[in-house]
Amino acid sequence: MDFGRARQILIESISPGIKDKRTLSAMSRVPRERFVPIELQSSAYDDRPLGIAFSQTISQPYMVALMTEAMELAGREKVLEIGTGSGYQAAILAELAGFVYSVERIPGLAGEARRLLAELGYNNVQVELAGDQLGCQKYAPYEAILVAAGAPAVPRTLIDQLAEGGRLVIPVGSRFEQELLRVTKGKTGNRTEKLGGCRFVPLIGRDAWQE
Repeated sequence: MDFGRARQILIESISPGIKDKRTLSAMSRVPRERFVPIELQSSAYDDRPLGIAFSQTISQPYMVALMTEAMELAGREKVLEIGTGSGYQAAILAELAGFVYSVERIPGLAGEARRLLAELGYNNVQVELAGDQLGCQKYAPYEAILVAAGAPAVPRTLIDQLAEGGRLVIPVGSRFEQELLRVTKGKTGNRTEKLGGCRFVPLIGRDAWQE
């Protein structure tokens, strides 16, 4: 299969809804086929989520693009991703940010993502195992935080880890259906924007869903 051609066709299909050309360019450089199980590689460039190990998923490419675009990255930011999964979103962010910290609660996924990202040359990504608290306080504050799992509400702990002017992109709703939000941290208050409906696996942890 010509993965390069399939990747280009996918980028062309999602580009009408994505204004940020840097996001599309980044996605054109990341081999999604490497981040899915070998038996699903022929479907790697379908615009839909796919199953990965431990009953988790790799997000739909359009949703990856939409969330990435919403972070408004300029190239120098320190970014936090919550929910590494197979590492695909982390690779996209690494193409666009200064440094990416990615947190994963499942050790097997974290280890495999760490290995693959290093093999692909993403030296500006560090994969950490999740602790009891959401996020990764020891490297805060972050200019942008992306959460690749659905929360019941916007977690205060993540807002606290944002720098002033920083953006939190997070799905919020039930365990089965959410609204994608962008929360921008301000000096005197936060601005919340709705970006559309979505479906993600539940965000597990304190200030989120119980396992």
